[in-house]
Amino acid sequence: MLTEGKLVRDLIPEIIRANGAEPEVYVADPVEYRRRLREKLGEEVSEYMEADETHAPEELADVLEVAYALAADHGVDPAQLEKVRAAKARERGGFAERIVWTGNR
Repeated sequence: MLTEGKLVRDLIPEIIRANGAEPEVYVADPVEYRRRLREKLGEEVSEYMEADETHAPEELADVLEVAYALAADHGVDPAQLEKVRAAKARERGGFAERIVWTGNR
């Protein structure tokens, strides 16, 4: 068993039970939950960075899942998050044009 534990998706305990084991789990309090979500975001971004082309979309989906959970923890639903993203894109643009800034003259 992990002594420190880690934040897992909601159905993981059920999947563990279906495989014949009994998971040891608890529900994090709000402060721990946010801390663990932030840690999970770093973990998922690292997994994306190491992923090959085949697995990259799956890892990005994991990043998005954690981002949605963090947004919800901040009281923002996916539609509101998209509005914030779209507003920033209107004001500052996105990344589609692949522009790399190297400084000013």
